[in-house]
Amino acid sequence: MIDIKELKFDAQGLIPAIVVDAVSKQVLTLAYMNEESLKISMEKKLTCFYSRSRQTLWLKGETSGNYQNIVSITADCDKDALLIMAEPEGPACHLGTWSCFSNPLWENDELQEFSLESLMQLLKGRKTEKKEGSYTTYLFEKGLDKILKKVGEESTEVIIAAKAEDKKETIYEIADLAYHVMVLMVEAGISLEDIHRELASRHVIDHKIKQEKMTQ
Repeated sequence: MIDIKELKFDAQGLIPAIVVDAVSKQVLTLAYMNEESLKISMEKKLTCFYSRSRQTLWLKGETSGNYQNIVSITADCDKDALLIMAEPEGPACHLGTWSCFSNPLWENDELQEFSLESLMQLLKGRKTEKKEGSYTTYLFEKGLDKILKKVGEESTEVIIAAKAEDKKETIYEIADLAYHVMVLMVEAGISLEDIHRELASRHVIDHKIKQEKMTQ
């Protein structure tokens, strides 16, 4: 761990801080911190920035409720910029969007970015805005029983492929299962964040158990 004193604040005593959603890895915002706001952020475990326009500190979410719970803070190689991984409790942008970066400027058609979050958004779209010929829309139209049947079928296919020790086929079937489970999540109103929090809570419990065993 480095010390705050090692950071290189600019002539105004500020350092840029890029905030990233710890779950989806989506960039949420770019803001600035001074030494005081950084110390507050570390103490409260919530992002606190310095407003260059108002020339004052502001705790993100203090008025909106959209707090950003800090997971980690990392300085870059030159120690003049910060990367903050956080779990947001609401939109990062004052316009109400999850991320401040919501105005596409250019995109390489040959290299499309993929993430579980983008897939989840696509699935949600297929549920609310029906698309003719879409298999996902078909599943939502058929309802929960059909979705559960597919989850069961794909689970069996994973078991068969894994038992045969066919790595390529197992990967293929796990991908099919993951897709159908995500369709089920949308149908049930379960988010990726819900699963992330559940797994994170289990990790903490497991870590505590390991520590207890080491002290025995």
